[in-house]
Amino acid sequence: MSIMTEQTLRHILLVTGLSGAGKASILRMLEDLGYEVVDNPPLDLFDALISRAGKRLAIGIDVRSRGFEAQRVLERVSWLRAQSDSVVHLLYATAEYDILLRRFTATRRRHPLVSGGSVVTGLEQEAKLLAPLRSEADLVVDTSDLPLPELRQLITARFGGHADNDLSVVLMSFAYPAGLPREADIVLDARFLRNPHYDEALRPRTGLEKVVADYVKEDPFYKPFYDHVLGLVSLVLPRFVEEGKKYVTIAIGCSGGRHRSVTLVEALAHDLAQREKPVEAEHVPIMVLHRELARQGLASWRWAVAPEEGTASQRD
Repeated sequence: MSIMTEQTLRHILLVTGLSGAGKASILRMLEDLGYEVVDNPPLDLFDALISRAGKRLAIGIDVRSRGFEAQRVLERVSWLRAQSDSVVHLLYATAEYDILLRRFTATRRRHPLVSGGSVVTGLEQEAKLLAPLRSEADLVVDTSDLPLPELRQLITARFGGHADNDLSVVLMSFAYPAGLPREADIVLDARFLRNPHYDEALRPRTGLEKVVADYVKEDPFYKPFYDHVLGLVSLVLPRFVEEGKKYVTIAIGCSGGRHRSVTLVEALAHDLAQREKPVEAEHVPIMVLHRELARQGLASWRWAVAPEEGTASQRD
């Protein structure tokens, strides 16, 4: 039996998203990180590109791509993920409409879906066409209030692999029905805790809100479970450093990805951030991502512990 190692795996990153949300900037950053980058190839050439790819390939795909159909893209993503020699990620870039409108006005560009008239109309059409890709994205990046240096930090920490940081950590909440995060190194199940979904007043809220977090934490099994989680993370992070891992994803799931898993990820992020050094003698950037909330536009990623200045590539 052959064992695929980090050195033999192919890393394939598909980058899509709304026009003006920063896809081109992300692709340039990936090129700086050593990826082969191809922007908007015809979908008919997709397989040929993959077959000839090196170890790190980034492909930009959006509504301008000839033959674009979201379902065709997802079919190829599904096929690639079934290959034992490939690690595949789908990144979706988005931003608030008013921010996108200002960007279009500043650059005097027209939206690719409208030859004239309202840019908003084009954005709405584009969002509908890309909706299946957003719903399946591994990472949704909202660039509305994200300066380019911070966007570069995010991309470097998440996909750089050879950044100067010895280790970066992603804490992710998710919903089991939406599928396990493929990039997860550790997966923990919080579905046994009391569920705010069954409280009508709490159902529409999220674990980002104190009233929901307090409800979850009142479960008598919450504290012993959380203490074990914190202990496990504290135990394994130094070993990951010893193994030379560049980033690790710790995923906590529940039924909807809104309440229990979000509460636990927020608590873990807070407690790790309060430590002077989560790993002895290391600065460990910690990113928080609530996958289901991001897909619904209810939250975006954030740093619980930001990368130190100068550790990641800062080139413009």
